[in-house]
Amino acid sequence: MASAAEQLAANLNFSAFAKAEELKKRLWFTLGALIIYRLGTYIPLPGIDPAALAQVFQQQQSGLLGVFNMFSGGAVGRMAIFALTIMPYISASIIIQLMTTVSPHLAQLKKEGEQGRKQITQYTRYGTVLLATMQGYGIAVGLEGAGNVVLDPGLFFRASTVITLVGGTVFLMWLGEQITARGVGNGISLIIFAGIVAELPAALVGTLELGREGAISTALILFLLVMVVGVIAAIVFMERAQRRLIVQYPKRQVGMKIYGGDSSHLPLKLNTAGVIPPIFASSILLLPITLANFTQGQGPGWLNTVTALLGHGQPLYMALYAAGIIFFCFFYTAIVFNPEDTAENLRKYGGFIPGIRPGKRTAEYIDYVLTRLTVVGAGYITLVCLLPEILISQYSVPFYFGGTSLLIVVSVTMDTVAQIQSHLLAHQYEGLIKKSKLRGSRR
Repeated sequence: MASAAEQLAANLNFSAFAKAEELKKRLWFTLGALIIYRLGTYIPLPGIDPAALAQVFQQQQSGLLGVFNMFSGGAVGRMAIFALTIMPYISASIIIQLMTTVSPHLAQLKKEGEQGRKQITQYTRYGTVLLATMQGYGIAVGLEGAGNVVLDPGLFFRASTVITLVGGTVFLMWLGEQITARGVGNGISLIIFAGIVAELPAALVGTLELGREGAISTALILFLLVMVVGVIAAIVFMERAQRRLIVQYPKRQVGMKIYGGDSSHLPLKLNTAGVIPPIFASSILLLPITLANFTQGQGPGWLNTVTALLGHGQPLYMALYAAGIIFFCFFYTAIVFNPEDTAENLRKYGGFIPGIRPGKRTAEYIDYVLTRLTVVGAGYITLVCLLPEILISQYSVPFYFGGTSLLIVVSVTMDTVAQIQSHLLAHQYEGLIKKSKLRGSRR
């Protein structure tokens, strides 16, 4: 079976894609949904002065707003109806995942299979609406206090802003679920991916413009291009890397026949936490900068001091950023992967790791291996995220070449390509089954 699958995978080509009508429908649906998302990022909120907004955003884009603007594909800078993008849904999902470790009710739902998953998804939606409402109200109040951005401040503006932003987030949440169900790839990830990729041409043009003006040299631009290619290659290699623990199943005799005795493997990814650690670490570190920008330097003295120490390229910022990434790598890995549950499932189905006793010793061994992998994974993510950070601070390179954005783009691309290949493989299997049935009927 494995050799047949490998042979089919080797034969995947354009002709196989041309015959896969279902896959083409899914791709067209995904493309159409992403176009709708991009159009929404250009529809501004009612009651906003675009010129005043652009001036305010220019002063604050080095803070948390700059990070959100990257993930939203420029919607924050234009204060569009999709300005909150899908981030409240991601935050709610992470909070619910964390709650499953402390809430017995959620932990039980997680073990109930499909029905429990649907209930957890419903809780995530409620959390998304709540977070989006809070963030939308905060944005409305912030806009009213940011000079002459709002044409007619007041309760009506706040209510309309909250309703519009929450509606935009809920629509994107629904759109992402539709892409996942009827399209190709993970819809939520593709929406973030589309926002980042849409801003890449402007970032590239900005870099070339800096070169034309003499702000950065041609040699540096070429080095940046080579560096981006090298970082992408490193991300692909590390994201595909995994440690495979051999799992053996004992033989058992039923009558005169012997069953079992097979072996498989338990794959442990090098980077189990994905892109969550750098997103969390950068968001926390950028909060003081954002608060200082909103107070326009009139805040308490300690806030201005902290802001100066946490500027891009400062040693304290680099150290705390690296420490935050490493911490969240271990923390999130512990949340999403439970060695004790894995060991219990192996014992339940009769599997065991050669040389390791089932049960507690197996859980300890899996935790030992996973900890060592996480050390390497955390180091890799830290290097990927710190290298562009140095270039940003020293040479004013656009943030879109940063490690977090590259991690998201490469990871989503790999996942989507893998799903396309699985659809093509399933289509070829269907073709082989039909051919075998035709041959059987002729005989």
